[in-house]
Amino acid sequence: MNDFHGLIFAYFTNPNLRELVNVRTAASLPFCGRYRLIDFSLSSMRNAGIVDVGVIMQRDYQSLLDHLGGGKAWDMSRRSGGLRMLPPFGLPEYHRGNYAGTMEALIAVRSYIQDVPSKYFVLLLGNMCANIDLTKPMRQHRRSGAEITALCTDRGGDGFRMTYVPGEDGFVEKLLVDTDDPKAGPVSLEGYIINRDTLLNMIDDCRRESIYLWHREALPRFLRQGGKMDIYVHTGYCALIRSVNSYFKANMDMLDPAVRHELFPAELPIFTKVREEVSTYYAEGAYSRNSLVADNCIVEGSLENCVVFSGARIHKGAKLKNCIVMSDCIVGADSVLDYCIVDKDVSFSAGTVLTGNEKLPLVVPKGSAL
Repeated sequence: MNDFHGLIFAYFTNPNLRELVNVRTAASLPFCGRYRLIDFSLSSMRNAGIVDVGVIMQRDYQSLLDHLGGGKAWDMSRRSGGLRMLPPFGLPEYHRGNYAGTMEALIAVRSYIQDVPSKYFVLLLGNMCANIDLTKPMRQHRRSGAEITALCTDRGGDGFRMTYVPGEDGFVEKLLVDTDDPKAGPVSLEGYIINRDTLLNMIDDCRRESIYLWHREALPRFLRQGGKMDIYVHTGYCALIRSVNSYFKANMDMLDPAVRHELFPAELPIFTKVREEVSTYYAEGAYSRNSLVADNCIVEGSLENCVVFSGARIHKGAKLKNCIVMSDCIVGADSVLDYCIVDKDVSFSAGTVLTGNEKLPLVVPKGSAL
């Protein structure tokens, strides 16, 4: 839709993701055997007809650039518009730290926003695992007369921090941050549809007042000034990946066919960069139960409740249970791994034993040799 322009926040890495974000942003984390987390926000926009999208970055974004390329996988490789990568070109030279918050990230790309002719912006997180049919909240936003429509979920969980309290007129009355009250109201997905003029006015106002936090400062200020914010509730699967636990749980959720169908319905495909590879080989005596295994793997050992990415090799006698094994890993013969997240290019020697638990899975950093 020409009236809508997308912005994806891919600049931050939550420290609770620990070793998983040593060399990448949260938005480029591998997921479910073949995807990256940013694929969900990009695909939600593409499925709604939004093909002009800016991705806000700041640091550690090489893997993100490698994955996104020119945006061809999402039909966003265009001579005019399309997918654009937005480094922090709008901050003063003396600024050397991380963005203090979402509003500061928007201030940094104000000149880009100013040049966009679209009437509305769709703002989504790059670390959101949800397949949202954006055509519905986009239509609602146009009809409602609201300046901002907040995207929410009817499901809470790890990583969800904000709740909206609607007033008698249906518009948001106040925003609660870090609340545990399940009756408080819809839980925020931290995604928004916002009028272009409203966004620019908020950016300029917050820049004058040195306000850099979107939820704790900018939105409450907008509501106090009489701004109208509507709510749209997404009813499908969703997860915000802000910790090792939430990352592990979201991947394990995909082992349930019903949940997987909810996130990957045929009518709303999730697009990603395709790797042309051969089929996975299962040797005689190999065993795989309730696992997702990508192409180009060699499985000689046993897998149970595992998510395995392309290029992995599981040697004979190795036993993996409740594990996430990323691309090009080698698990030596007779190794035993349980509740482990193994990052890319890790190699285990024969007989390695590593055991975590559901609440504290072990993370093996990228490129390790054990």
